[in-house]
Amino acid sequence: MDYTPIPAVVPVDPFDAAADAAALRDAMKRLGTNEQEIIDILTTRSNAQRQQIKEKYLSEYDCDLIEDLKSELGGIFEEVIIALMMPPVEYLCKQLHKAMEGMGTDDSTLVKILCTKSKEEMSEIVQCYEDMYDRPLAEHLCSETDGHFRRLLTLIITGVRDSAGTVDPEKAKEQAQQLYNAGENKLGTDEEVFNRILSHGSFAQLRLVFEEYKELSGQTLEQAVEHEMSGEMHEAMMAIVECVQSPAAFFARRLYDAMSGAGTEDTTLIRIIVSRSEIDLGNIKDEFERIYNRTLFSAIMSETSGDYKKVLCALIGGV
Repeated sequence: MDYTPIPAVVPVDPFDAAADAAALRDAMKRLGTNEQEIIDILTTRSNAQRQQIKEKYLSEYDCDLIEDLKSELGGIFEEVIIALMMPPVEYLCKQLHKAMEGMGTDDSTLVKILCTKSKEEMSEIVQCYEDMYDRPLAEHLCSETDGHFRRLLTLIITGVRDSAGTVDPEKAKEQAQQLYNAGENKLGTDEEVFNRILSHGSFAQLRLVFEEYKELSGQTLEQAVEHEMSGEMHEAMMAIVECVQSPAAFFARRLYDAMSGAGTEDTTLIRIIVSRSEIDLGNIKDEFERIYNRTLFSAIMSETSGDYKKVLCALIGGV
């Protein structure tokens, strides 16, 4: 599968961090905060450029830009702006920590973040998490999950997945047979086999495995997972399978789910739009329209309001 990521947010050129810092300062310190100016600046700069603005703001005004933004903004709009101001890996680590702290664990957030990452991305997250919270991610995860689900996530975060692009066609045939024997071809399901193969293979290798599986069994691995798994294991396996087939379609469906039914899952909406904005939000927009026959822009327009709506629409771009 050829997948060329299309970002929705790219670095602005020419770029002047000092001018942007001054404009943000002015937007916050005049009588009444100019939210539109904040949106216009921060949604049209890359994250690396926002970090430069933050540094320039500190050196020029001896103030923390994030703290100033927090003092001037509020509610869900503030959440988006602060998410934009954090380095991407720190933002995802914060989301993981939030999913595991306090009473209960948000398994769905763990799945959406951890099961969609390459070996290289996972390595960054693991290192950053320990730096931020002085606790290994694996240790925290093991204390909050159990069973086969814990085993799968532990395998993923300990970096067993092969490096991006690693493929072995002959091995793919063997692995497809192993998956078939562990699921459809036996009474019950051997989750350990599914865990081992889906956590170790590169996404390119898993695409080959899925093709071989369909040749072998006559149905897709997605269909097999639907029949063989339930609960959080089903969600985790489906996340891996969908991401391997099409990351854009996976995230488009999660955005749709976040806006379906009563209320909106704002945290999911923000996390996907912010974290994918410089990766493949352009692809996600295209897939959303292909699958649901409406634009992502129009869905956001109808499900959100105020400055929250303005900042998300600015990140998405287009109509």
